[in-house]
Amino acid sequence: QLVESGGGVVRPGDSLRLSCAISGGASMNHATGWFRQAPGKERELVGAITSSGRTEYGNSVMGRATVPEDNTNHASLLQIDNLKPENSATYFCAHGRQKTLVRPAAAYDFWGQGTQVTVSS
Repeated sequence: QLVESGGGVVRPGDSLRLSCAISGGASMNHATGWFRQAPGKERELVGAITSSGRTEYGNSVMGRATVPEDNTNHASLLQIDNLKPENSATYFCAHGRQKTLVRPAAAYDFWGQGTQVTVSS
């Protein structure tokens, strides 16, 4: 089970840290991904980290997002800096039982319910 928290309303230029609590067993090889989806748009990768520590980020947040490594396998964080109004979306965390593919949403087996982030002045 995955449960996101930390969403809310922020101003342009603000930073935000989202958390994902992960319960249940994790396979030896796994990946945790953060995605976002705005109304009428496809779900897109924000950032992901594998069990070997490899990270990948979506092109739209390159340099502004960080997924730090967590060695407990029970939590994941997403830090996004310099938020923009177009970053408003529902943010999801996801867990995949492999670590080869991390960019496509279809690579993940379990999803949280999402947390809403609204960037507005």
